[in-house]
Amino acid sequence: MEKPFINQIELSRRWGISHRTLERWRWQGQGPKFIKLGNRVVYAIEEIKNYELLQIRNSTSDTGVAA
Repeated sequence: MEKPFINQIELSRRWGISHRTLERWRWQGQGPKFIKLGNRVVYAIEEIKNYELLQIRNSTSDTGVAA
């Protein structure tokens, strides 16, 4: 059974990126939506999956913006 939430370390492992990248994205208002509970940050699995689906491209020049 999949957990409903994961932390930034777990997400950084899932995507193979630094947890610092996720911190920077949050500061810049980028990346998937997150939940902040006090000092703790978690990501809902459903939000992560939705974000991943939005990143699907047909080519490297595809911006993802509908024409």
